[in-house]
Amino acid sequence: AGYMQEVDCVGNDVWFAHAVWVNDEELRVFAKHNCGGAHCPTSNMRLASGIAPVKQYRAAGVNVGLGVDGSASNDGSHLLAEVRNAMLVSRVKEGITGYSLSNDPNRKLMTAREALYLGTRGGAAVLGRTDIGSLESGKCADFFAINLNRIGFAGMHDPVAAVVFGQPVNADYTVVGG
Repeated sequence: AGYMQEVDCVGNDVWFAHAVWVNDEELRVFAKHNCGGAHCPTSNMRLASGIAPVKQYRAAGVNVGLGVDGSASNDGSHLLAEVRNAMLVSRVKEGITGYSLSNDPNRKLMTAREALYLGTRGGAAVLGRTDIGSLESGKCADFFAINLNRIGFAGMHDPVAAVVFGQPVNADYTVVGG
Protein backbone atom coordinates (compact mmCIF):
# COMPACT_ATOMS: atom_id res chain seq x y z
CA ALA A 1 0.00 0.00 0.00
CA GLY A 2 2.89 2.36 0.74
CA TYR A 3 3.99 2.00 -2.86
CA MET A 4 0.67 3.42 -4.11
CA GLN A 5 1.34 6.61 -2.15
CA GLU A 6 5.03 6.76 -3.17
CA VAL A 7 4.12 6.86 -6.85
CA ASP A 8 1.11 9.14 -6.20
CA CYS A 9 -1.34 6.54 -7.40
CA VAL A 10 -4.04 7.47 -4.89
CA GLY A 11 -6.82 10.04 -4.89
CA ASN A 12 -10.41 10.57 -5.90
CA ASP A 13 -9.38 10.43 -9.56
CA VAL A 14 -7.87 6.94 -9.14
CA TRP A 15 -9.76 3.69 -9.39
CA PHE A 16 -8.46 0.17 -9.45
CA ALA A 17 -9.86 -2.41 -11.86
CA HIS A 18 -10.57 -5.83 -10.38
CA ALA A 19 -8.77 -5.25 -7.04
CA VAL A 20 -9.48 -8.82 -6.00
CA TRP A 21 -6.54 -9.49 -3.70
CA VAL A 22 -6.26 -6.53 -1.34
CA ASN A 23 -5.16 -6.59 2.25
CA ASP A 24 -6.57 -4.55 5.15
CA GLU A 25 -3.91 -1.86 4.82
CA GLU A 26 -4.66 -1.38 1.10
CA LEU A 27 -8.36 -1.21 1.88
CA ARG A 28 -7.68 1.56 4.40
CA VAL A 29 -5.58 3.44 1.81
CA PHE A 30 -8.38 3.19 -0.77
CA ALA A 31 -10.87 4.59 1.75
CA LYS A 32 -8.56 7.31 3.13
CA HIS A 33 -7.68 8.64 -0.33
CA ASN A 34 -11.13 8.18 -1.89
CA CYS A 35 -9.89 5.69 -4.48
CA GLY A 36 -12.54 3.65 -6.26
CA GLY A 37 -12.86 0.10 -7.46
CA ALA A 38 -14.17 -1.31 -10.73
CA HIS A 39 -15.53 -4.75 -9.92
CA CYS A 40 -15.37 -7.05 -12.96
CA PRO A 41 -17.02 -10.30 -11.83
CA THR A 42 -17.43 -11.97 -15.24
CA SER A 43 -13.80 -11.39 -16.13
CA ASN A 44 -12.66 -12.52 -12.68
CA MET A 45 -14.67 -15.73 -13.00
CA ARG A 46 -13.41 -16.40 -16.52
CA LEU A 47 -9.78 -15.80 -15.54
CA ALA A 48 -10.13 -17.56 -12.16
CA SER A 49 -8.81 -14.39 -10.50
CA GLY A 50 -10.89 -14.67 -7.36
CA ILE A 51 -13.77 -12.71 -5.88
CA ALA A 52 -13.37 -9.02 -5.06
CA PRO A 53 -14.25 -8.09 -1.47
CA VAL A 54 -17.08 -5.76 -2.50
CA LYS A 55 -18.82 -6.01 0.86
CA GLN A 56 -15.64 -4.93 2.66
CA TYR A 57 -15.04 -2.09 0.19
CA ARG A 58 -18.51 -0.70 0.70
CA ALA A 59 -18.35 -1.09 4.49
CA ALA A 60 -15.08 0.90 4.46
CA GLY A 61 -16.64 3.67 2.36
CA VAL A 62 -14.83 2.82 -0.88
CA ASN A 63 -16.83 3.62 -4.02
CA VAL A 64 -17.40 0.52 -6.13
CA GLY A 65 -18.79 0.32 -9.64
CA LEU A 66 -18.94 -2.40 -12.24
CA GLY A 67 -16.70 -2.95 -15.23
CA VAL A 68 -17.03 -5.39 -18.08
CA ASP A 69 -13.26 -5.47 -18.71
CA GLY A 70 -12.24 -6.18 -22.30
CA SER A 71 -13.04 -8.69 -25.00
CA ALA A 72 -10.12 -10.90 -23.93
CA SER A 73 -11.95 -11.82 -20.72
CA ASN A 74 -15.59 -10.80 -21.24
CA ASP A 75 -17.07 -11.47 -24.65
CA GLY A 76 -20.44 -9.91 -23.90
CA SER A 77 -19.69 -6.53 -22.30
CA HIS A 78 -23.31 -6.68 -21.11
CA LEU A 79 -23.71 -4.44 -18.05
CA LEU A 80 -26.94 -6.06 -16.86
CA ALA A 81 -25.21 -9.46 -17.00
CA GLU A 82 -22.40 -7.91 -14.95
CA VAL A 83 -24.96 -6.72 -12.37
CA ARG A 84 -26.32 -10.27 -12.14
CA ASN A 85 -22.87 -11.83 -11.87
CA ALA A 86 -21.81 -9.32 -9.21
CA MET A 87 -24.75 -10.39 -7.08
CA LEU A 88 -24.27 -14.10 -7.68
CA VAL A 89 -20.50 -14.17 -7.11
CA SER A 90 -21.00 -12.16 -3.91
CA ARG A 91 -23.40 -14.84 -2.75
CA VAL A 92 -20.92 -17.58 -3.65
CA LYS A 93 -18.29 -15.75 -1.57
CA GLU A 94 -20.68 -15.67 1.39
CA GLY A 95 -21.33 -19.40 0.98
CA ILE A 96 -17.61 -20.18 0.87
CA THR A 97 -17.04 -18.23 4.07
CA GLY A 98 -19.80 -20.06 5.91
CA TYR A 99 -22.87 -17.87 5.40
CA SER A 100 -25.21 -20.83 5.58
CA LEU A 101 -23.61 -21.92 8.84
CA SER A 102 -23.66 -18.51 10.49
CA ASN A 103 -26.47 -16.91 12.41
CA ASP A 104 -24.52 -13.65 12.73
CA PRO A 105 -27.04 -10.88 11.96
CA ASN A 106 -24.27 -8.80 10.36
CA ARG A 107 -23.91 -11.30 7.53
CA LYS A 108 -26.16 -10.38 4.67
CA LEU A 109 -26.47 -11.56 1.09
CA MET A 110 -26.17 -8.95 -1.65
CA THR A 111 -29.62 -8.06 -2.94
CA ALA A 112 -30.68 -7.36 -6.51
CA ARG A 113 -31.04 -3.68 -5.67
CA GLU A 114 -27.55 -3.52 -4.16
CA ALA A 115 -26.11 -5.13 -7.30
CA LEU A 116 -28.04 -2.72 -9.52
CA TYR A 117 -26.65 0.14 -7.39
CA LEU A 118 -23.11 -0.97 -8.29
CA GLY A 119 -23.98 -0.75 -11.99
CA THR A 120 -25.58 2.69 -11.73
CA ARG A 121 -24.88 5.03 -8.80
CA GLY A 122 -21.78 3.09 -7.76
CA GLY A 123 -20.17 3.48 -11.16
CA ALA A 124 -21.01 7.19 -11.25
CA ALA A 125 -19.44 7.63 -7.80
CA VAL A 126 -16.23 5.84 -8.84
CA LEU A 127 -15.92 8.17 -11.83
CA GLY A 128 -16.75 11.24 -9.76
CA ARG A 129 -19.72 11.94 -12.02
CA THR A 130 -22.75 13.71 -10.62
CA ASP A 131 -24.62 13.89 -13.93
CA ILE A 132 -25.19 10.14 -14.33
CA GLY A 133 -26.07 7.10 -12.23
CA SER A 134 -29.72 7.82 -11.46
CA LEU A 135 -32.84 9.19 -13.06
CA GLU A 136 -33.12 12.70 -11.63
CA SER A 137 -33.81 16.18 -12.85
CA GLY A 138 -30.65 17.77 -14.21
CA LYS A 139 -28.94 14.47 -14.95
CA CYS A 140 -28.41 12.86 -18.33
CA ALA A 141 -31.40 10.64 -17.53
CA ASP A 142 -30.75 7.89 -20.06
CA PHE A 143 -32.91 4.86 -19.44
CA PHE A 144 -33.96 1.59 -20.91
CA ALA A 145 -37.11 -0.49 -20.64
CA ILE A 146 -37.55 -4.23 -20.48
CA ASN A 147 -40.81 -5.87 -21.44
CA LEU A 148 -41.69 -8.05 -18.47
CA ASN A 149 -44.45 -9.86 -20.39
CA ARG A 150 -42.21 -12.86 -21.03
CA ILE A 151 -42.39 -16.38 -19.71
CA GLY A 152 -39.13 -15.94 -17.79
CA PHE A 153 -40.74 -13.24 -15.66
CA ALA A 154 -44.00 -15.09 -14.96
CA GLY A 155 -44.97 -15.14 -11.30
CA MET A 156 -42.52 -12.43 -10.29
CA HIS A 157 -43.30 -10.21 -7.35
CA ASP A 158 -40.41 -7.77 -7.65
CA PRO A 159 -39.55 -6.61 -11.18
CA VAL A 160 -36.04 -5.41 -10.21
CA ALA A 161 -35.17 -8.75 -8.61
CA ALA A 162 -36.70 -10.61 -11.56
CA VAL A 163 -34.54 -8.73 -14.07
CA VAL A 164 -31.34 -9.08 -12.01
CA PHE A 165 -31.86 -12.71 -10.97
CA GLY A 166 -33.12 -13.83 -14.38
CA GLN A 167 -31.13 -14.51 -17.49
CA PRO A 168 -29.73 -11.24 -18.82
CA VAL A 169 -31.98 -9.70 -21.43
CA ASN A 170 -31.44 -6.82 -23.78
CA ALA A 171 -33.41 -3.61 -23.45
CA ASP A 172 -36.56 -3.46 -25.52
CA TYR A 173 -36.49 0.34 -25.60
CA THR A 174 -33.62 2.73 -24.99
CA VAL A 175 -33.68 6.51 -24.61
CA VAL A 176 -30.36 8.32 -24.57
CA GLY A 177 -30.04 12.00 -23.80
CA GLY A 178 -33.78 12.49 -23.26
